[in-house]
Amino acid sequence: MEKPVGQHNYKDLRVWQHSRELVKLVYVLTQSFPAEEKFGLTSQMRRAAVAVPSNISEGSGRQHPRDTIQFLVIARGSLYELETQCYLAFDLEFISNAQLQAIEEKIASCIQLVQGFIRYYRSLG
Repeated sequence: MEKPVGQHNYKDLRVWQHSRELVKLVYVLTQSFPAEEKFGLTSQMRRAAVAVPSNISEGSGRQHPRDTIQFLVIARGSLYELETQCYLAFDLEFISNAQLQAIEEKIASCIQLVQGFIRYYRSLG
């Protein structure tokens, strides 16, 4: 398990690093979306993806575990939001099944890491 954020820089956390990779994947994926989606699904997916590492880093700056947990829970919610948006993009035929599976794997990995970190902080009492 990773050390508490206060003991090292949040940039060293796998959960933060993986979520940055997810952001890049979402940006690359949404580049091929129709132009009329620029302010629709493209924007929403990018915003949800960016919210994940942003909330992890913001939570790391908090002094109390319960405050850190709050931001980690928000990050987890953004991952579930992004997951749904990916399915919508697939339903609308903006992405292929292979693309959906690839991003699903990355999202699942990030959810697992965030959830593990939430459990760790909850164990601190």
